[in-house]
Amino acid sequence: MIGVETQEVERKELSILKILSESQEPLGARVIARRLKDHGVYLGERAVRYHLKLMDERGLTRLVSRDGRLITELGVEELGNALVRDKVGFAIARIELLAFRTDFDWKKHTGLVPVNISFFPKGRFERALQAMKPVFATGICVSDLVAVAHEGEQLGELIVPPGKIGLATVCSIVMNGTLLKAGVPMDSRFGGILQIRNHEPLRFVELIHYAGSSLDPSEVFIRARMTSVRDVAKTGNGKILANFREIPALCRPIAENVVAKLKEAGLGGLMVMGNTSEPVCEIPVELNRIGMILIGGLNPVAAAEEAGIEAENHGMSTVMEYQKLISLWRL
Repeated sequence: MIGVETQEVERKELSILKILSESQEPLGARVIARRLKDHGVYLGERAVRYHLKLMDERGLTRLVSRDGRLITELGVEELGNALVRDKVGFAIARIELLAFRTDFDWKKHTGLVPVNISFFPKGRFERALQAMKPVFATGICVSDLVAVAHEGEQLGELIVPPGKIGLATVCSIVMNGTLLKAGVPMDSRFGGILQIRNHEPLRFVELIHYAGSSLDPSEVFIRARMTSVRDVAKTGNGKILANFREIPALCRPIAENVVAKLKEAGLGGLMVMGNTSEPVCEIPVELNRIGMILIGGLNPVAAAEEAGIEAENHGMSTVMEYQKLISLWRL
């Protein structure tokens, strides 16, 4: 029993550390309690203060104002070394959380949409944009709607670090979230590298299953330099980031309607919707289900990395108001 209680305390403390790690400003117990709720952790202000006091004593957090805390270097290390069992399946948990938080209304064109956040060195952002533009122009993205923020400014719940410029790109989870609100359950199976030949999807050449991953597969593939997105934009041949999903076959008419409505709003990312129980790009599909391939939202950023401009990526990280996004071509 004590072991279970200890694990529960550790989980709560790791959740608090995660929230503090995403903020450059000191946070008080009230703000932390509110943000924990967004992550499905329900702790009152008093309970948060209790945990913060314990974490202060262990050197994981430090008090910098009357109630404001910052995470320490030790706290960042502790977060990085978090329980492996908590990390396994973390990617699928993030997908489900972001899908739940997505409340985009396609009639009013308002509401929250999921985004990836990338931080570029300030002096190299213009060059990164030039590398990304052909990818947006050829539609190897979920949307050409983006948001840009400078150091100290906020994108969703993330603050842009000193010396960086932040770029928010729409995440393919917008499809999960909008389908969920329309009553369609979506099974997110894996992220992968999709080979493109003559502008058409051919097959997946690399796969990482969300259920067994602690990271966003796209971040892993970008870091390993496994894409050739710029080649695809230029010649129609190469490898891009893509995601594989499944939905019940009965839901096809609703899914097609949602895809059309999202497209009208400049959102989407659907590359292929297969036939009932039939393989899609050599991936088998379960009985009475339909396979869907969604374009990875971080493809433009992968193109910048291919051009030698590294970014700090936070895939599937937060949500933003749709109306705060602007067309890339207006930057």
